[in-house]
Amino acid sequence: MTMPLAHIARLFFAIAITWLLPAPCLGQQRHFDFFNESFAFTTDSTLEVPFDDTLSSATIRKFYAIMENGHHGPLIQALLEHKKTYHLNDWLYYQLVRRTAQELSPKGENYVRYTLYKWFFMVKSGFDARLAYREDQLIFYIQSKDDIADLPYFTLDSNTYICLNYHDYGELFNHDNRYTLADIGDLIAPKPHSFSYKVTRLPDFKTDSYVDKELMFTYRGKSHHFTVKVNTEVASIFKNYPIVDFETYFNIPLSTQTYQSLIPVLKEQVIGLPTEKGIDFLMRFTRQAFEFEDDRITFGQEKRMSPEETLLNNSSDCDDRTALFFYLVKEIYNLPMVTLRYPTHVTIAVRLDKPIGQSIEHNGYYYTICEPTPQGRDLGLGELSDKNRQEEYEIVYHYIPY
Repeated sequence: MTMPLAHIARLFFAIAITWLLPAPCLGQQRHFDFFNESFAFTTDSTLEVPFDDTLSSATIRKFYAIMENGHHGPLIQALLEHKKTYHLNDWLYYQLVRRTAQELSPKGENYVRYTLYKWFFMVKSGFDARLAYREDQLIFYIQSKDDIADLPYFTLDSNTYICLNYHDYGELFNHDNRYTLADIGDLIAPKPHSFSYKVTRLPDFKTDSYVDKELMFTYRGKSHHFTVKVNTEVASIFKNYPIVDFETYFNIPLSTQTYQSLIPVLKEQVIGLPTEKGIDFLMRFTRQAFEFEDDRITFGQEKRMSPEETLLNNSSDCDDRTALFFYLVKEIYNLPMVTLRYPTHVTIAVRLDKPIGQSIEHNGYYYTICEPTPQGRDLGLGELSDKNRQEEYEIVYHYIPY
């Protein structure tokens, strides 16, 4: 019996399509601990994409095409479901993406391939992520509307793209010669999400990952001792966190166990005190409980520590203490505040029922200076250092309770 030519053509076409599809392969279960939870996902050989090519738009697009035709869907779905389930903000989600890329392609073995995985995952997660290259350097950017002070960026079509992997290059980053922007714009979804650096919630860390830290200060001749639970994993979250605007910075919260070990204890200490005395108590706690050291000496560069980082570290500077003091006043009294930036100093003023001493007028209200950083002399409420009294300041953040 002779097969009709039409049947032969259809059979040949079906075989050809089969050859082009990824070969069936057994998925591999992977998992790693991401703070208090385990992140599990499945990969297979279609996602094991090599990259030893010279960097160019063509080779980057080739990597993307192979990943696109592979079985990436379940992995992207697992990432996004974890983000939703555990309420990860974008910065924490990016840490999850970094860990996932590290599992597939260790950073130390092939940095470019590791970065390409991160880029692909972020694009498929709905972000506008771009790449630029120069020789063997691959620079990773993300579109963001946030005000970031210390990272390279570029603008394209009125959008700002901020470098996500500057810390990996540091002094090797070439600020003078332009990198070539990879021609990959058509690979981005039509309406991508803008990446936000705002951290409004910290993970629920494992209970046994906390350690006790003893804090002590003196108020009106009486010593006060506190045992605060702190977690070193907080330092890893913010290791490469940039210098964000003051509103974003000041509203980074404490983790649950650190909060519960400190805020209720401080509230109990100020119960029954007039508000101004309670504010004075918090000011002196923030001023005395930690050694003073400039971040540039501690970390080798300017770094704004979150309130929990300040509790974790033995030393801190004015930015860090002002952020911690702001957080304590907000949680215990929730009063309006203004943050003041001088040429080499940051401090804060709180709106009390009746202003005390040195006050700052803003929008028709008076705010009392509360200096949370040690100065040359012991300053009370409403007192400013002699140096700062001679200097101009700007209000960089105005907090109004809702």
